[in-house]
Amino acid sequence: MSKFKGFFCLIMAAEIALLLLCNGLYLYEKDSDRGRLYRVEANRIVREMRDRKLTEEEIISYDLSAYQTIVGIRAFSMAEVCNHDYVVEDIDGKLYRIEYRADQNYRPLFYMNGALLFMMFLTGAVLFYVYRKVLKPFHAMSGLSYELAKGNLSAPIKEERSKLFGRFLWGMDMLREKLEDNRERELEFQRERKTLILSLSHDIRTPLSSIELYSRALAENLYETPEKKEEALQGIRRNAGEIKKYVEEIVAASREDFLNLEVENGEIYLSEILRETERYYRDRLAVIHTEFKVEDCGECLLKGDKNRLIEVLQNLMENAIKYGDGKRICLSCEEEEDCKLLHVENSGNSLKEEELPNLFDPFYRGGNSQGVKGNGLGLYICKTLMRKMDGEVFAQVSDGKFQVTVVIRKA
Repeated sequence: MSKFKGFFCLIMAAEIALLLLCNGLYLYEKDSDRGRLYRVEANRIVREMRDRKLTEEEIISYDLSAYQTIVGIRAFSMAEVCNHDYVVEDIDGKLYRIEYRADQNYRPLFYMNGALLFMMFLTGAVLFYVYRKVLKPFHAMSGLSYELAKGNLSAPIKEERSKLFGRFLWGMDMLREKLEDNRERELEFQRERKTLILSLSHDIRTPLSSIELYSRALAENLYETPEKKEEALQGIRRNAGEIKKYVEEIVAASREDFLNLEVENGEIYLSEILRETERYYRDRLAVIHTEFKVEDCGECLLKGDKNRLIEVLQNLMENAIKYGDGKRICLSCEEEEDCKLLHVENSGNSLKEEELPNLFDPFYRGGNSQGVKGNGLGLYICKTLMRKMDGEVFAQVSDGKFQVTVVIRKA
């Protein structure tokens, strides 16, 4: 803010200096000999009279209607009193008094000063508006993102009536409330999951204790008959099965629903999805010299969430950029009964085919992910979103290419 105030003062000082400089130059030019009209006209008359060799009578009676400031010409006499300003010039060896009326027209100076003052006022008004409506509100909310990044979600954001930032602040407050709600839901979910895991862990102890007792009895030969020993072995198998079931429930509780992926299904046109994807990636891929081909898929009304479908394609495009060889990416379509199939294919596949069944699991990363940043959630998110939109997604490898297909229901 202090820098802007300094800049404002510097601009105003420069304009004031310009105003004074223009006035000074105008007055200097006006007061100089070449800037005085009467001097110009007097020199012109003298030059004409010398060239034409006029007599004294002709000089005194010379027609002055063509001159704005010259009012008369008389033979010069020291004793004669003159009511006009005059200059004395020598014409053919005799002195003449050339009388003139000084030009006092300051109208151009007035117009110039008016224009400069108006520009100064306009500049000041614009800078003041920028300060009040842009810089001051922006300075006041400059700490919002920092507070949100720190996790301070409880304090509401002060409203701003400015047309420039009113909607932005409203959106920031909505984001803050959304983050706060998500955090509360996440904490509640973590609490419920922790309770479930503790409960299942407690339930495991009962069959585990039974297995321990059976094992000890078998180790100490407490069972005398083969029937008793077989019964103990069956008890161990039964309790091991229960433990396995509890472990599967713990694993499921640890992996499922850790992302809140909401979907609002509706009807969208295929061209909108492809146009948004192509618009985002066309220039980006051109910069890295990757060929990007988008086939003509025609028009089709699809069932799903527009934003989520775009998110799915963006995830697949990001994977194609990260794990491909950077030579070529193709986006194509295919018809299949009541579905539309979108294919995202990249060249340079190094993924093994046996890895495909696990590729859509959360946190799973293939053998081609070494040295590439990621968390193994992209394809899992794609699959989860597509299933919530009554669709599907799968992957396949062939001829050194990796292709992911998105199955979307037609409306």
